This record gives sequence, C-alpha cells and structure tokens, in this order.
Amino acid sequence: MNRVLILHYHEIWLKGGNKNYFLSRLIVAVKHALADLPVAGPQFTSERLLLRPQMEEAMPKILERLRRVFGLAYVAVAREVPSDPTAIEAAACEMMAEKNPRTFAVRAKIADPRFPMNSMELERALGRQILDHLRARASGVQVKLKEPEVTCWVEMIPGRTFLYADRVEGAGGLPPVTSGRLVALLSGGFDSAVAAYKMMRRGAHVVFAHFYGPPSISRGSSRPVAEEIARTLTPYQFTTRLYLVPFDEVQRQIVAATHESFRVLLYRRMMARIARQIARAERALGLVTGDSVSQVASQTLHNLAALDRGIDLPIYRPLAGDDKTEILKLARAIGTYKISCEPFEDCCPRFMPRSPAIFARPEQLERAEAALDIEALVTLGLEGATVRDFKFENGEVALREAQPRRLQKLLDLRKGIPRASGARPTTGE
Repeated sequence: MNRVLILHYHEIWLKGGNKNYFLSRLIVAVKHALADLPVAGPQFTSERLLLRPQMEEAMPKILERLRRVFGLAYVAVAREVPSDPTAIEAAACEMMAEKNPRTFAVRAKIADPRFPMNSMELERALGRQILDHLRARASGVQVKLKEPEVTCWVEMIPGRTFLYADRVEGAGGLPPVTSGRLVALLSGGFDSAVAAYKMMRRGAHVVFAHFYGPPSISRGSSRPVAEEIARTLTPYQFTTRLYLVPFDEVQRQIVAATHESFRVLLYRRMMARIARQIARAERALGLVTGDSVSQVASQTLHNLAALDRGIDLPIYRPLAGDDKTEILKLARAIGTYKISCEPFEDCCPRFMPRSPAIFARPEQLERAEAALDIEALVTLGLEGATVRDFKFENGEVALREAQPRRLQKLLDLRKGIPRASGARPTTGE
C-alpha cells in the first residue's frame, strides 16, 4: 500500500531554538501511542513527520490513537506518487473521482526547487484536469475556492509528492510532559476533568488529588468515578497518578468549629492545603482547579481571592472564563462526560449552609479557622491517602497501587520522625 500519514504540527513551529526539543517529545509520544500497531516511523523529512501504516485494516485504530496525541494539529491520509506532472494528475483525478464532490478546490505546497511549476501554476493545471475528469461523470461539478465540499491537497518534497483529501483533526497544543508537573483537584464532576485536560494540552503532566466522603443511601462513593476519569485521561499523557484522600473527618471538624456560611470555602481551603503538600511530594509547580468564575457561590472573584491567600503555589484555573455549555462540550469530546453523569456522593455539598458567603475576605476565613488545628488536619488527610498509578501501554491502561517514597518521607517529616542517615524506604516511587 502507498498510504502515508503526514503528521502536521503547529505550535512547535513557534519555538525557535527550542523546536528540536518539542519535536523530539512529539516523536516519543507518537511512538508510545502506536507501539503495538503495525506502522513504520515516524520519519522526519522536509519538516514533516511521516508514518507508513503496514496494514490497511489497522488504519482506524492508528488514526484514533493519533487524535489523542497532543502537539498534532491534524493528520493527513495521503497517497505518495512521483513528482511528475502526469503521475500527479492521474492520481489526483482518481482520488477526486472516489470522493465525487459537487464542488472542489486544489491547494498545493511545493518544497522542491526542481519542479517546473510554482504552487499557483500547479493548482490551476491540476484544477483543470480534475474538473474535466469529474465533469465527464457529472456535468454540475464546479471549482469553489472558498469552503469547497472537498479539497485536493498537494504537498511536494524533493523526489516525492503527497496527495490527500482526508484530514483528521488532532488534539493540538504541546507534546505531553513538556511543561512541568501540576496537581489537579479532581472532584468527579465535569469541570475538574476538563480543566485537567486543558492543562495536559499545554504540555503539563497532571497528578490528581481526589477528596471523598462516605457514600449515602442513594448515591455511591465518588472514588470509582475519580478512578475512571483518571483512567480515561491517561492515554493523553501516558502515565497518571491519583491520590485518594478521605475527607469526612476533616469536614466534621470544620463543621463543629466554624460558622456555617464559610463551610464550603473552608473545605476547599483545606483541600488546597493538602494538595499543596501532595504537590511538594510530587515536585509539582502548581495546582489546577475546575473553577469557572461565579458558576457557584464559592467561585465568585472575592471567594477565589480569599481561597488563594496563604497557598504559596500558583493555582491555575483554565476554565475561569468558560460557561457550562463550553465545558460540557469538551467533556463529551474527551470522553469524561458520561463518567461524570454517574450519581455519586460529592463531599463539598455535605452539611451545605443555608446561605453560603459570596463575598468572603481572607481575614474572615483566617478568623473562622482560628479554632482549627490546621497542620493536624493536613496530616490527617495525608495519612489516610491511598495512591493509584495508571499507565497506558500497548493500547491498554494498567492500574496498580502505589506508595510514593516522597509522600512517606513528607509524612515522617511532618510527624517529626527521624530517618537513619542514608536509609531508603522499600516502597515504590
């Protein structure tokens, strides 16, 4: 088969002297995504990444995997022909006859100085040949340069020409694991999963922290929902770590010691503090939340500013300006929508106040927390945490329990437990 997949990247072009680094990470990601599939490459030729599928029946699975690789703008499913005008015309007419469009256009890119035509001349000549060929079958076919039904794309490099009419849109963004590590607070709902995805798309490697309470009579635990979201997002970044933090006892102490109007804000502030310590153990550079400004009472600008006070780490809110319609649309696209629709017991609405504060000031939250032993509650949350590691390999997502050494070391430091000089824990990283 003479099929060739042309992997087009976009933002990497803007990286100047760092382009080779991002390109190398993109190639690693493509190889990882397709490791178990019959495909040769990728081969880097004339500023293009080329893949050669070895079996036609594997094409749908190959394209589906490539759609999830961050850094790819689109994938062209192309035919390779010699850079000879007669061969190009014959292949283009055959390809467009298969498409049988009512309107079409030709777009050419020529990167071969030896070819006797420039791009515009080739587009005109090829357009005439295709039009005559198609009108012999249906007289109503027309050339339409703006928004045609089908476009015949021609890309020429020295010695070879690629023709295609099919393009599969990619995920865009930057290649996985090129921007550092972040910890995302994962609720199990629509917003936090989408927020994590958007930061993954910017090259961040996301670790998840999920805070859960006991299940109710009508709703199950949120833990399986969080695990399924982490599993679903793992193929985008290949490995994922999920911290599951029991939060019931922390909530009860907050309820017992503070005014009800500040409860949800204090829950969230405590979650951020615990996530901050997880970020410390994971050497992460910031936190991610699914906040959309003023979507709920705790997400007003005043409350968000009050929540951030005292967290000595950046908090990223990629959904800050998005509305619910935009969030749900992306949740459907990335595969987390149906998971988040499952009924589960979310810990934040528990003991919900009748009238939550919407214009809280940092000083008010600090006074409300005066009766709490903050450090003890943070340690309580970390002590109860369990960890799941997900890994995408050979087309499957595997799960194993983990006990990160750095987390145990952090807990020992918080409890004042000395370590023997040079001693290393025996648990896995």
